[in-house]
Amino acid sequence: MAAWYPLILLLHLSCAIVFVGAVCFEVLVLESFHRQFDHALMEKIEAAVMARVRRFMPVVVALLFLSGFSLFDIRCNGFACITPQYGWGWLLMTKATLAFAVLAVFVGAIRAGLKGTMDPCRFRHTHRIVLCLMIGIVVLAKLMFYA
Repeated sequence: MAAWYPLILLLHLSCAIVFVGAVCFEVLVLESFHRQFDHALMEKIEAAVMARVRRFMPVVVALLFLSGFSLFDIRCNGFACITPQYGWGWLLMTKATLAFAVLAVFVGAIRAGLKGTMDPCRFRHTHRIVLCLMIGIVVLAKLMFYA
């Protein structure tokens, strides 16, 4: 399995880039359009964006988590890396905890969308929360190189 590590890592990083990029686009670009366009047009734009995102993002998130589980298993041999001698192990566990928080928010957003309860306010807050969690994950990932 360790021979697959570089390919699994590449898949994981690619999925992370797509996911974080999509969330950044929604928060930093799409939200700014609310000041420029009327409410009805923004609803159409957001509906079109979300229809497109719903097609591929569940697959991206699934591959992101599956590859993350594989990397964790290869790198940590279960939970063997969560010991005082491996400082990055605790960073990894914190990173994984934030990732599960992102997953919980993501699943909640999907459920709200399916129920029809995803209003514009919840849409904005969901994406802002996910963006903050993802920034934390990226920072922890980089800190792991120095621990």
